[in-house]
Amino acid sequence: MPSSLDEIKTRIRDLGLRSTGPRVAVLRYMETLEAPISHAEIADALKDLGFDRATIYRNLMDLTDAGLLSRVNLGENVWHFELRQTVTQEPGAEHPHFVCIDCGAVTCLDDVHVDIKTGSSLVAQISEVLIKGRCRKCVA
Repeated sequence: MPSSLDEIKTRIRDLGLRSTGPRVAVLRYMETLEAPISHAEIADALKDLGFDRATIYRNLMDLTDAGLLSRVNLGENVWHFELRQTVTQEPGAEHPHFVCIDCGAVTCLDDVHVDIKTGSSLVAQISEVLIKGRCRKCVA
């Protein structure tokens, strides 16, 4: 269930940020999403509220730095943003994502845990896992 306006403002203030109109709008919109979304898509969705792209981007970065959002590259060198499950979540503990190579659909793989065991000292911490393939809709 989406948070109330007061709950969103409190979450922002609890992290030491000012509860501004653009921050509240971005966070409120992010709560409605089920998969990561690009800055351009967020800016387009919020343009009727009168916020320009630069304002949206600054607030996405502020909310990411504060730990409310995660930022992920889904393979096309464009950052996508999503709501984090918890603010205390360790960096690099984000869930993997699946991207369909035909239709571009993005799916969060919340129930998937990736644990790579190697005999070498090359892997110290995994920060991101991206799985690409064809979704069921495109295979059918």
